[in-house]
Amino acid sequence: MRAIILCLLLFVQPAHVFGEQRVPILIYHSIDEFNGVGSKELYVTPINFEKQMSYLRDHGFTLLTFERWQDISKVKKPIFITFDDGYKNNINAYNIFQKLKNEQFGPTGTFFVISDFIGNKNRLTASELKRMANSGIISVQSHTATHPELTKTDNLEYELKESKEKIEKITGKPVIALAYPYGAFNDRVVEETKMHYTFGLTTTPGVFSKKNIKNELYYLPRIYIKYSTTLEDFSEAVDK
Repeated sequence: MRAIILCLLLFVQPAHVFGEQRVPILIYHSIDEFNGVGSKELYVTPINFEKQMSYLRDHGFTLLTFERWQDISKVKKPIFITFDDGYKNNINAYNIFQKLKNEQFGPTGTFFVISDFIGNKNRLTASELKRMANSGIISVQSHTATHPELTKTDNLEYELKESKEKIEKITGKPVIALAYPYGAFNDRVVEETKMHYTFGLTTTPGVFSKKNIKNELYYLPRIYIKYSTTLEDFSEAVDK
């Protein structure tokens, strides 16, 4: 009878009791006031971003970059904060991280930059990227060389290999993660990505949980944080 009861308990207990880990990877673009140019939903105001990061601090989250992926099973409430496109206004996020940093909370984030756009108008410069990478707060990774839809380009080596090498030359640090532009990928793109990177990030909604499927580190899902995201929405997204 005890064996039967134990078996029943195994079926009714929630998955997290047995250690199923769910790791949110958040995606941001611009951290700034919306100025009427571009898509409003791709902006998050600095005030809201600070409230969101304060929520993570106050609720015991550990912010990681992909260099510390192996730590997701070692730290409390791991989460990844990512920014696509390399906009100059991402300096606002860096400054907020510095403001919130204390002995218990070490905020970090990952900037996915388009290597051929570095230094262009409204984009981060090489010196800014190097300074932030050297701070230990920001990891600078690749969003390709020119931001094409990778499933439709014939020049994958340039987009993936050349962008990686250019960013590494700027920061002096390894580039191990790629964010697919527009979230577009297929088997060919994944196979090329595996030649140069350890991780591939999509825009597929959801949190990461290990399923031991082939190439799962090249299908990493992300959760969009938008202009319209309320703090309640945010808390629900990260606490799923």
